[in-house]
Amino acid sequence: MPNNKMICDLETGVCGTADEESIQFIDLKPSKKKADLYYITDPICSHCWALEPVLRRFGEQYGHYVNFHTVMGGLLEGWDGFADVKNGIGSPADVAGHWKEVGAHSRMPIDGSLWLHNPILSSYPPSRVFKVIQQQNEHLATVFLRRAKEAVFAHNQNIAESLVLIDIVNQMGLDGEAIVDHAELPAAQQLLEQDFDLARSLGVRGFPTIIMTNESNQGVKIVGARQLEYYVKGLEQILPSESLQAKPLPELAQLLEKETRLFAKEVEIMYDLERNQFDSFIQEHLPPEAYTIHEILGEQYIEGNFRANSRP
Repeated sequence: MPNNKMICDLETGVCGTADEESIQFIDLKPSKKKADLYYITDPICSHCWALEPVLRRFGEQYGHYVNFHTVMGGLLEGWDGFADVKNGIGSPADVAGHWKEVGAHSRMPIDGSLWLHNPILSSYPPSRVFKVIQQQNEHLATVFLRRAKEAVFAHNQNIAESLVLIDIVNQMGLDGEAIVDHAELPAAQQLLEQDFDLARSLGVRGFPTIIMTNESNQGVKIVGARQLEYYVKGLEQILPSESLQAKPLPELAQLLEKETRLFAKEVEIMYDLERNQFDSFIQEHLPPEAYTIHEILGEQYIEGNFRANSRP
């Protein structure tokens, strides 16, 4: 093959082959394939609350490989005709013991006594508020869902009540009354129904369910609150050509400023700690003025004393 690299074209100013565009865009970074991750959940799903520590770590270390979609599943429309035979639930009072059991097993604190004196009649109201906020800001919707779960599980508040929802949204710096009013409109229910349709199309029957799909529409379904390894393995299965690299764990101060509040189990899962290492780890990685430790239902949690606490 003749070597034409010494032939220079006076018009193009190119020595060698001159049949390319004068200006071209090139990207030298290796291509990264991403998966779509659908997290089907509900504000009053106790096992979804139990999954929070693992899901947070998965997001911190492998979130750059996924496009995350939170989908409302519609756990409880109302009590008329509702029965969860498998878990022995046929009335609101039956839920209290089930929640207590999940809380004790997961160590994500759950009170549950509201089911005995002020039961939640439907999970649709907080789900609609989530959808209304999500229409405007995906991040704030995620913050709302977390705050709603803290309110109902740890602080025993009925998040189906408008005043409770308004207070949660107000504390995020948003207009709680306007958003909750909007969530009562038919348009908000239509948004929720779209999530239900998506969940059905994905074959979801229980919560939490995580489904990850790739560009070829191949996917994995992981049902229930599982350990981190399940989700990493699922990601490996649908991105077989990618050599997955976990991001380094964030510094605790950085994580606390981002999340505002972390329960002991969440810190333990994030940093591979034993329960008896929590106190010393906090003292080692945070200055005393940066946090406050509280206790609820026999479990500790930390709140950051950052000015950012006033922000969502």
